[in-house]
Amino acid sequence: MSQVRVHNFSISLDGFGTGDGLTLDAPFGHAGERLHEWMFSTRSWLGEAGGSTGVDHAFAQQNVLNIGAEIMGRGKFGPPQAGPWTGAGTDDEWRGWWGPNPPFHTPVFVLTHHPRPSIEMEGGTMFHFVNTSPHEALDLARQAAGNLDVRIGGGPTTIRHFLAADLIDTLHVVQVPILLGRGVRLWDRLEGIEERYDVEAVSSPSGVTHLTFTRR
Repeated sequence: MSQVRVHNFSISLDGFGTGDGLTLDAPFGHAGERLHEWMFSTRSWLGEAGGSTGVDHAFAQQNVLNIGAEIMGRGKFGPPQAGPWTGAGTDDEWRGWWGPNPPFHTPVFVLTHHPRPSIEMEGGTMFHFVNTSPHEALDLARQAAGNLDVRIGGGPTTIRHFLAADLIDTLHVVQVPILLGRGVRLWDRLEGIEERYDVEAVSSPSGVTHLTFTRR
C-alpha cells in the first residue's frame, strides 16, 4: 500500500507551525518567512540557480519523490476566512497562492466545509475541494495516486488531525530555533505520539533540527 508522508513541515521551538494574524499579505501571520528560511538557500529551492547541497537540501528534496497526490487544509490553499468561499473575503476565482502552474503537478484534495468545483491548473495540478473525514480524504487521494505515495501538505491543524487518526507513516518536522509565542501549534492533544514512531534527529549547520518520525 502507498505511504502517507509529511515533509519539510517547519515548527518553532514552542511548537507553532504558523503564526498569528494570518492575512492575504501575510499567509504565515507574524511568523513571516522565518519558519522557512532554512530552505531558501538550498538547491531544492533554487534549482539550477545554485544553492547548498548539504543536510537541508537532502531533506528538502524528499518532498517531491514518489508523490502521486496531496491533501491540504483550506487554510493552506487560500486566505484565512470562514464560511462559503463566495462573499467571505475572497470568491470562487481564488486559485491558490502559487500562480497558474502550482508546484504540485498531481491531484490535490483541499479539505473544506464548503466544497466548490474542481480547478484544473497548468502542469498537471488539479484541485478538488472535499468536505470529508481524514480517512475518506485519504481513500480519495490513494485512488488518485495509484501506486505512488500521498503527501499531507498542512497546515498544522490538518497534520494534527491525520496524526490523531493514526494515518501518517512518515513525518518530517523541521524545528527552527525561534519562539513565536502564538499561532497554531502542531502537537496539541497528541500526547504520547512518539510511542508509535521511531524518531531520528539530525542537526544542520543552518541551526535547524530535522526530526523524522517513522512508523514502527
